[in-house]
Amino acid sequence: MTEENLRSTPLAAVHERLSATFTDFAGWRMPVRYTSDLVEHHAVRTSAGIFDLSHMGEIRVAGSRAAAALDHALAGKLSAVGVGRAKYSLLLTSAGGVVDDLVVYHVSDNEYVIVANAANVEVDLTEVAARTASFDVSVTDESVDTALVAVQGPMAARIVLDALGAADTDLDLDEVRDLKYYRVLTGTWQGVDIMVARTGYTGEDGFELYVPAANAEELWDSLVTAGGEDLVPCGLACRDTLRLEAGMPLYGHELTTSTFPSQAGLGRVVNFAKEDDFVGRSALENRDASDDRVLVGLAGQGRRAARAGYEVKDGEASIGVVTSGVLSPTLEHPIAMAYVEPDRAEPGTVLQVDVRGRSLPMTVVPLPFYSRH
Repeated sequence: MTEENLRSTPLAAVHERLSATFTDFAGWRMPVRYTSDLVEHHAVRTSAGIFDLSHMGEIRVAGSRAAAALDHALAGKLSAVGVGRAKYSLLLTSAGGVVDDLVVYHVSDNEYVIVANAANVEVDLTEVAARTASFDVSVTDESVDTALVAVQGPMAARIVLDALGAADTDLDLDEVRDLKYYRVLTGTWQGVDIMVARTGYTGEDGFELYVPAANAEELWDSLVTAGGEDLVPCGLACRDTLRLEAGMPLYGHELTTSTFPSQAGLGRVVNFAKEDDFVGRSALENRDASDDRVLVGLAGQGRRAARAGYEVKDGEASIGVVTSGVLSPTLEHPIAMAYVEPDRAEPGTVLQVDVRGRSLPMTVVPLPFYSRH
């Protein structure tokens, strides 16, 4: 896709003013970095970073049977999620593969907001609409009209509270401060609707704030003012290294329609205790997963990183493939996620990765590689 055909977020002018370097991501012209991948990565680990995530999709499902509809459409039990809570879930194929991984917010009685990966918004919308058609609910794509700005890092709470405190909002700042992980508040901010969630994709504390697209710059500027030198604009490059250190899967790498949840360590996300049927249930209940390759963490030495697509070997035998890899900015050694044969997945197992024709040893380690706790 040529650059002029790429979609831009409501914050495109901000990124231009900050002299961002752009990349094509899922058909969007997105900032990959502003200054340095390392500077931006370390800012999130030590102070805070601000991200434009407006390329993500927002799908609202509303109606008296919304909970039952989502129980059927998704792998998790959304009817058990209280108002003001969020749940990580999966949209599965009928064969049990992963169409997308999602965060679902229960924002009010009989009303949910699904946040979809940018590359999958159209597919997700079509699937959710089809799967919920018999439940008499409304399914609305609000992606174009919604901006998403994330503030992530140890100082995120202070920055978000300061920004909200300087604004005209009906949000209770004590409730924002005390908001637990995977919880969400809704209210008004500067006369428009806002959704404030304590969620993120970096392994750090943080917030994701949803406002109308027309108010994106005002929200961004208010957060930057509140953050001062403690807040650094961050692009997609550091978002990827942060999520990899935190052991979080990326759709198209660790998750695909050919991937079963149990392979990716996401078997817990599939709720077989649900009373009613859901798409993908019978396929997963009836298959033998004992020979499936499984997702593991790999840690190496030196400075050469294993990248997605690199072959994993045990001696001369090919036993897996790398899905994501990087020289970890925080840990200062190579890390990777890979699918390997189940009998070679035990932590402590030493395997080899073919890095541009050179065999480098990497050791199976538990995920995540990094945790703030």
